[in-house]
Amino acid sequence: MLDSARLTISTGRVAQVVEDARPADAVDDPIARRDRALLEQARDGRLDAFNSLVELYQDHLYGLVARMVPDRDQAADAVQEAFFSAYRNMGSFRGGSVRSWLSRIAINAAMDQQRFKKRRPAQPYPELEDESWQPPAPEAADPVHTALQAERTTVLNAALAAITQDQRHAIVLFDVEGYDYQEIADMTGVSLGTVKSRIHRGRLALRDRLEGHMSLFRGEGDR
Repeated sequence: MLDSARLTISTGRVAQVVEDARPADAVDDPIARRDRALLEQARDGRLDAFNSLVELYQDHLYGLVARMVPDRDQAADAVQEAFFSAYRNMGSFRGGSVRSWLSRIAINAAMDQQRFKKRRPAQPYPELEDESWQPPAPEAADPVHTALQAERTTVLNAALAAITQDQRHAIVLFDVEGYDYQEIADMTGVSLGTVKSRIHRGRLALRDRLEGHMSLFRGEGDR
């Protein structure tokens, strides 16, 4: 929450706020209505309402940013800056998905962090060593399946860490978050052709780095 130790106020640069370009009349659902209601209450001065949004989405944003910024502290800083930027700029929200709006702000904060902080991580994607931000597994989870999923995640994230930063960002936004080419171009400030090229080249690079591990990604019935 904004007044908790987990999101301590920092004095870093303010992350760029990007308005949600998705149509305001998109398919409505209870979660979208809940989020918009919380944001409206926050606009009316209710800090607890915005803190509720922080609690709902801080893990999602950290999971997203940590795959783009291979440094635990840098990812946490970017998420913190994203929430403070969103709070200061609630008036920029023009409808649509609050989750998407917050994700875009976090993505821009992560890119901003990387421009001004060139750290050399000892371990790419260290969040893999600490899964406290992830939802707990069901008690009945199959340990074999869980181990397989963990191995897949480790191998895939190591491959992502080995390709270029621009390619990694484009692939995470397109294949993980589901943004389209134009949205990614708008968020990253490059042309549509550049986005497509980064995704294409990034996938080729990933394929090369995953060679020898493809059995992990086949259906379990094929193993």
